[in-house]
Amino acid sequence: MNKPKDGLYKRFIKRPMDLILSLIAIIVLSPVFLVVAILVRAKLGSPVLFKQQRPGLNEKIFSMFKFRSMTDEKDNEGNLLPDNIRLTKFGRFLRSTSLDELPGLLNILKGDMSIIGPRPLLVEYLSLYTEQQKHRHDVRPGLSGLAQVNGRNAISWEDKFKLDIEYVKQVSFIGDWKIIFLTLKKVFIREGISSDTAATMEAFKGTDKNE
Repeated sequence: MNKPKDGLYKRFIKRPMDLILSLIAIIVLSPVFLVVAILVRAKLGSPVLFKQQRPGLNEKIFSMFKFRSMTDEKDNEGNLLPDNIRLTKFGRFLRSTSLDELPGLLNILKGDMSIIGPRPLLVEYLSLYTEQQKHRHDVRPGLSGLAQVNGRNAISWEDKFKLDIEYVKQVSFIGDWKIIFLTLKKVFIREGISSDTAATMEAFKGTDKNE
């Protein structure tokens, strides 16, 4: 795959736009931040924020922030119970409304993420990517992206990666704003939150190189 062309938007506009929009969103949504934080503390306990290492631009590792949406329930051997057990009704509400993603705006301010881009996945997936799939890290990961508005967790990993690479190849101002508006629509109708066989999304186990 050829490297994406560096247009004026990608080089000079996208990052300032991320900064301005994320700052405005944090200010406007600050009451929502406060209410959600209080509810998470009351219903799920502490810590209120869930922090996890994720690979970003050029596979640089950063700490991604989300509101906690699961309990810490464990079995008799001290192992965490499956997601579908730890994900409470309140946690499902946070995810279906994407309220759990609000702290990601802080990652955008820091420069770890962009408003639009491939979603940051688990660090352990890095060794499983094909050479083509690795190109999803040629741009900053996003709070939302092309895969999120075309099925989110309800589509296969292969389709998700194809959409990620498609986005990387054609980053544009119009394309980003189209995804922003489609994201707002998806959040409103709460579509594609889970896969057909898991509470969220099955773990990625690699692509069959023979396909």
